[in-house]
Amino acid sequence: MSEPNTLKRSAPAAVAKEQDGWWETVKVVIQALLIALVVRTLLFQPFNIPSGSLIPTLLIGDYLFVSKYAYGYSHYSLPGFLDLAPSAMPGRVFASQPKRGDIIVFKLPRDGETDYIKRLIGLPGDRIQMKADRLYINGQIVEREALPPYATTGRFGEPIEVPHYLEALPGGVKHEIIQLDGDNNTADYTANTDVYVVPPGEYFFMGDNRDNSSDSRVPADQNGVGYVPAENLIGRAEVIFFSVDGAPAWEFWRWPWTVRWNRLFQTVH
Repeated sequence: MSEPNTLKRSAPAAVAKEQDGWWETVKVVIQALLIALVVRTLLFQPFNIPSGSLIPTLLIGDYLFVSKYAYGYSHYSLPGFLDLAPSAMPGRVFASQPKRGDIIVFKLPRDGETDYIKRLIGLPGDRIQMKADRLYINGQIVEREALPPYATTGRFGEPIEVPHYLEALPGGVKHEIIQLDGDNNTADYTANTDVYVVPPGEYFFMGDNRDNSSDSRVPADQNGVGYVPAENLIGRAEVIFFSVDGAPAWEFWRWPWTVRWNRLFQTVH
């Protein structure tokens, strides 16, 4: 008669043990979500490249991590569901000055919602101008070195080779640029501009694909980017963690042919 009594006593213990197991799983999931939220809020944000404005540095289909701590935090640093009103978190905390040549993700000033990524060209107080498609900073032409023609696609998807340069910005950053139309881009008013004087607390951005980039050369009131306030900066592009060519990233069965394996874990500069 003792065996049935033993079974009756052990059943609740088994149920309790199973409940403890489920609770431990729930706690692990909650902890993982909290860690992910902290990382996403304070440290790194994933970002994908939807356009060709930074070719050849970044390609359509690149996925990269952006360091949110690089320049401090503003209300734009928070995920959308946590975003505060500017009056609740004005300016930046733990702010630090970005460096000329950094590739930065920022919120488009004219709507405060759209994420843009460009290269920082002008710091507060700088005078920026384009003459015959050449970049001038504070009255000095930015030196460049000719590289072999770059193979890319034209505005209508046709394969083309375009002028390709290594540009040396003041401060020492060297980076590649391309020009779809070369230096004779007289039809585009961004090739010959007035002098842009960057206001205090704001920045001037451009794409490395100089003839195919909506950037600070076009004022915000003309559907461009214009000057970007410091509080709109999200973070600095750091490393490419994934890259696919011509297919959505979720089509994993095509990865052997579409993943750009040579771009994985490349630092962004």
